[in-house]
Amino acid sequence: MRALPFHHVTISTGHGGMMQNIASVEEAAEFLTLHWPEEKGRKFRSARQICLDAMAGRETAKHARSAFVAAAKEADIYVRERTPSPTNP
Repeated sequence: MRALPFHHVTISTGHGGMMQNIASVEEAAEFLTLHWPEEKGRKFRSARQICLDAMAGRETAKHARSAFVAAAKEADIYVRERTPSPTNP
């Protein structure tokens, strides 16, 4: 399987204030599947499906990242995004 990297998103893991950087569709899908908080909303389900579709080549990494950020905000675990700068894409 090909790697599908994206600019990382920092989230709170819920384990003693620990933070985690998610930097690919595969990492996002793993976190959604194995480490997501118990409360799973509509945006979680959408993000999980979009990540699976991206890994199957039916969706883009950019769309998967956006869906993951939306789900993290919905779950109140979103911390910040790393956005590309003109000098450091």
